[in-house]
Amino acid sequence: MRIDYRWIPFVVFLSACTMGPNFEHPALQTPQWSPPAKTDDTSSVAVPEPIDPLWWNSFGDPLLTELVKRAIDSNLDIKVAAARVAESRAQLGQAKADEFPTLNGNASYTRELQSADGVIGLLGGSGSPSATDTNGLGGRQGGVPTQSTGSALPPFNLFQYGFDASWELDLWGRVRRTAENASATADAQNEARHDAIVSTAAEVARDYLNLRGTQEKLRITRENLAFAQRTVQLTNERAKHGLATDLDVANAQSQAETNAADIPQQEQQEAKLINAIGVLLGEYPQALAAQLTPASAVPMAPPRVPIGLSSELARRRPDIREADAQLHAATASIGAAKADFFPKITLSGSVAIQATQFTNMGSWGARSYSAGPSLSIPIFEGGRLRATLALREAQQQEAAITYRKTVLSAFQEVDDALTGFASEQRRRDRLDASVQASRRALDIANKRYVRGLSNYLDVLTAQKALLTSEQQWVDSTATVSTNLVSLYKALGGGWDVEGAEYAGGGVVATAGRE
Repeated sequence: MRIDYRWIPFVVFLSACTMGPNFEHPALQTPQWSPPAKTDDTSSVAVPEPIDPLWWNSFGDPLLTELVKRAIDSNLDIKVAAARVAESRAQLGQAKADEFPTLNGNASYTRELQSADGVIGLLGGSGSPSATDTNGLGGRQGGVPTQSTGSALPPFNLFQYGFDASWELDLWGRVRRTAENASATADAQNEARHDAIVSTAAEVARDYLNLRGTQEKLRITRENLAFAQRTVQLTNERAKHGLATDLDVANAQSQAETNAADIPQQEQQEAKLINAIGVLLGEYPQALAAQLTPASAVPMAPPRVPIGLSSELARRRPDIREADAQLHAATASIGAAKADFFPKITLSGSVAIQATQFTNMGSWGARSYSAGPSLSIPIFEGGRLRATLALREAQQQEAAITYRKTVLSAFQEVDDALTGFASEQRRRDRLDASVQASRRALDIANKRYVRGLSNYLDVLTAQKALLTSEQQWVDSTATVSTNLVSLYKALGGGWDVEGAEYAGGGVVATAGRE
């Protein structure tokens, strides 16, 4: 077989053509955020410094750090996301395989009997005289003699083995665009896994902080209950000596029962938060009860909170990176759809050894081969190709809009988190002052009541005010810390620890694309 090498440059030139637009990362306008100024020496302030990937360490709580690490290793949502990454990478391998020739080996053995009235009959072999007369070759040179069995040929064995190969010349870049689409889709799935890591770390930290806040409120309620019970005893003693009325006794008992009634609800909330953390760690309900039931103070925010620069947000937030990859995939699919309008040329060939006797399988005369190109040209598709192209272009527009919306939502979340973090600190400081004032008021009211200078209503009012102020202060303290968690989540922190190494979900999470 002779090859005309003059066609090689032309084929190489055509194979370099790629239909459709080339993807470019969208240009971003990044507004500068202005962290609120520090209001006093006790508040935590956001500073434009590099974010600590292990941001949960900033709370200074070793148990929180342990829980987040365990969640990243064991969380089922992260494992599902990791499985999807593996799926998308396998699909990428399938798409890239089309860039290369396929080669198959085959071997077969058949026992055949040809019909005398079939194709062989055209050569004159037939059991019917009329058929012989019809084909005009019966009994003459070139005819196939009819056997006594009524068949043109006797039954025979056919042994065969060989190879066949085929390769689609990717003249218009359809295969390359399909592989590009699969690669971008794999990137998007990887970023979705990163986003799952960020969300899981934030959920564990938020539930842990709320748990500590609930336990602190439970402690305050129990202390107030103990105080109320002592007040009941005191009021009963005073009533026996005519220094208090039955109304004072009833009010004291009512306050004690009210405090006692709050405890079961808070204990239920404590159990729910422990279970929520357990599920995030892939554990059964109450599996962490022994570890988390001992109460501890709410971890406080550090004095300085690094938040990085606004220009880094798009490179750091996994959901923005995922939307960028999805836009890339949609853009590549346009090129694949456009390439379907053009002819497909496939080179194919086969080499085989074929013989009716097994002993002849090694002879040179048993060889056979075939080679040549095939051309497929779309002529009429009923509008399918145009509709597919219109669909891909619409999907690309949708992906572009989704990307822009994701970016806007990201900056909104950061700005809201910064504002909420600073505002809640101011509220906490005012509530702290309220708690101190309420304690003084209760102390004064209680002393005046013991001395008979006021009635029990003043004590009851002061006690209720203190309980309310203390619980609000605890809620606000926990909210300051959970707002910091929301801020770090909005900043996209937590998935890129030193650029490399989580073993979560059984697949190592790398720093991803730049």
